Amino acid sequence: MTIKLLIADDHHVVRRGLIFFLNTQTDIEVIGEASNGEEALKLVKELKPDIVVMDLSMPIVDGIQATERIKIEGYPVKVMILTSFYDQDHILPAIEAGAAGYYLKDSDPDELVSAIRKIYNGEKQFHSKVTTQLVSALTSKTETKKEDILQEKLTKREIDVLKEITRGKSNKEIASALFITEKTVKTHVSNILAKTLLQDRTQLALYAIRNGLSD
Repeated sequence: MTIKLLIADDHHVVRRGLIFFLNTQTDIEVIGEASNGEEALKLVKELKPDIVVMDLSMPIVDGIQATERIKIEGYPVKVMILTSFYDQDHILPAIEAGAAGYYLKDSDPDELVSAIRKIYNGEKQFHSKVTTQLVSALTSKTETKKEDILQEKLTKREIDVLKEITRGKSNKEIASALFITEKTVKTHVSNILAKTLLQDRTQLALYAIRNGLSD
């Protein structure tokens, strides 16, 4: 098994350093590099990497826009954000765009490699500083409530399930809390994902935060 990577970063020295280091791993191969999001999208289509290691701040098309377009266009590739920014204004949009991981450029190299392998195997991976920001976002109260807007899209029971998702509960735990079957919970989660056009529970939790349902 070899994990095929595409590196997207507008700093040549950063790209060279990442390529040199990652290619020392026996199970990782860097198959391409891009200096902006537009180039990254073109190479994703041509080279079909498993993972794109994506910077956020790039010219022409930035990392969030590129990540969003990768997901919208249905390319079977995972995106790992690698950046210097770890504030909520960068983290939340990146995850909502579909990023499977979010790491910082000062991350420990071994930790970075471990995260790449786990993302390849289908796990979500976040740097500890990013996790702290996500927890903060989940526990903070939003200033504006938008439940009326949400209720036009989701049923009351779906909103109940969504609130439980923001608390990090599994389907089994949600079923117990709401006195419904686990199968019913799965149906509600599928319906919520379809209605919100989101991809996973992490994005659903962020959706709930932005719409004032993290209480």
